[in-house]
Amino acid sequence: MKTFLSLSVALVVVALVAGCASSPQSRIKKNQDAFNSYPAEVQAAIQRGEVTSGFTPDQVRLAQGEPDRVLTRTSEAGNSEVWIYRGASRPRVGLGLGLGFGGGGVGTGVGVSTGGRQFDDERMRVVFTGGLVTAVEQVSR
Repeated sequence: MKTFLSLSVALVVVALVAGCASSPQSRIKKNQDAFNSYPAEVQAAIQRGEVTSGFTPDQVRLAQGEPDRVLTRTSEAGNSEVWIYRGASRPRVGLGLGLGFGGGGVGTGVGVSTGGRQFDDERMRVVFTGGLVTAVEQVSR
């Protein structure tokens, strides 16, 4: 039973590490050809995790990752898309162990759940108009 529990704990740790947020460097590595095609000043901003006016959605994804929420803003000036990035997420993990007897057999089971993410608060909004970043709103702390 100790081996079983140790293996279960190890699997939970691996799942947590695999589910952690990616860094600009890891996203760049996965999209190296696209990154290499950008001008040097865009590459430097992406490496620092910064978003500036004129960025495309792909450049924002390299710098910040996927947004936590996407909104559509409609105003007299037209439609904009707003990407919302939230504060650090805290993974929630649940571990269940089960043991059952019956009908001449013994059954065991393990369940692991990450339970989604819980966000501290909103940290940044990126506004796209015509497919390019036109505004970056950051929360100052």
